[in-house]
Amino acid sequence: MAVTLLGLVLEGRAVVLVGGGAVTARRARDLLDDGGVVTVVAPDLVPELAELVAAGRVGWVERGYLGPPDLAGAWLVHTATGDPVVDAQVAADAEAQRTFCVNAGAAGAGSAQVPARGEVRTPDGPVRVAVHAGGDPRRAAAVRTSVVEHVGSGVADLRARRARGLPRGARRGSATGWVALVGAGPGDDGLLTRRASTLLASADVVVTDRLVPTGVLAGLPEGVRVVDVGKTSGHHPVPQDEINRLLVEEALAGRGVVRFKGGDPYVLGRGGEERLACERAGVRVEVVPGITSAVSVPAAAGIPVTHRGVARGFTVVTGHEDVPTLPPGTDHTLVLLMGVATLRRTAELLVAGGRPAGCPVGIVERGWTPEQRVTLGTLADIAERAERVGVASPAVVVVGDVVRLAHDWASEAHGGAAGLTDPAAVRGAVA
Repeated sequence: MAVTLLGLVLEGRAVVLVGGGAVTARRARDLLDDGGVVTVVAPDLVPELAELVAAGRVGWVERGYLGPPDLAGAWLVHTATGDPVVDAQVAADAEAQRTFCVNAGAAGAGSAQVPARGEVRTPDGPVRVAVHAGGDPRRAAAVRTSVVEHVGSGVADLRARRARGLPRGARRGSATGWVALVGAGPGDDGLLTRRASTLLASADVVVTDRLVPTGVLAGLPEGVRVVDVGKTSGHHPVPQDEINRLLVEEALAGRGVVRFKGGDPYVLGRGGEERLACERAGVRVEVVPGITSAVSVPAAAGIPVTHRGVARGFTVVTGHEDVPTLPPGTDHTLVLLMGVATLRRTAELLVAGGRPAGCPVGIVERGWTPEQRVTLGTLADIAERAERVGVASPAVVVVGDVVRLAHDWASEAHGGAAGLTDPAAVRGAVA
């Protein structure tokens, strides 16, 4: 049977569900989400339906189906009693009064069919997918899942069409702009979150840092405007106040804006400042965490920031200021971001603060990229080793016993192969 796929507007309209089982419960939740006014006709209800009734979200006629009067005023009917005779009668009565009816027990016997549905949330509203596969629900569900995965992956262009071609400063009708503070992760395209991909595919403007996956920017839909506000050590061409102003201005002009930030926007990334600036201006803002480089970049070199029997905690700081008071033991890991330029001073301060000069140190440059490089040493010699090989930002510095678990520790002659995976051996080597 040929099926026409339509989108029905059920907001505020009566829908009658006949039957009180699990199928009806699933359909009731979907219809409530669509705004339907749902009434169930059934002598008994499964617990999920009973909860909806108790919450006042669903009406209940506590008896079996009695005929056409039970369908009066309905815009849509759904029957799933488990009794083929009753379901057929409901479908026939709905047909007689020209009301579309879904017969869950025999799809071909009803005048309507429910496709496998999926949804991708975007800031401009949901993108919904409906798949009908000739009455084969499993096939339809499998295809639906594949389509939703594809659409939400960032491959499809999800921008609101009315946003295209607007001059700078123009509003897009009644639409409101939005800002998403999106963490790009440590630099590998594959470590970007699915939500980040969806938002990037929905954006009109991407305001980006320099430490983001370049492949992601290259794959943006045609016409997306990319604004580079990246900072380097000692060089901030676009001040933070100007970045905040840019985000607000673009959103108030009706555009979707992604602030694309390396790592996680809330880990030493000024994401909180940008969120507050948007909220003060009345701009809708969403924060999407990224995989922070403070944890993921050491992991790329085989260094866990915590490890049973070796380190139970870690602290993340930047190299822009003197190292604060930290636990002096080597069993507490220190992760230093943006700390290459001040590495020598940091090492001296840590030793002065009580850490042994032999405490292991690892520097991971350009983690998760093909150019990744790891330099290993101790507080006593790491500055010289870094200068010798020309260590440069971006890099993450790790200080503590966990550095002995790095992939390359043995080959760097810092205690031999023993202790690479044995916490007791690591502690013994430190002692």
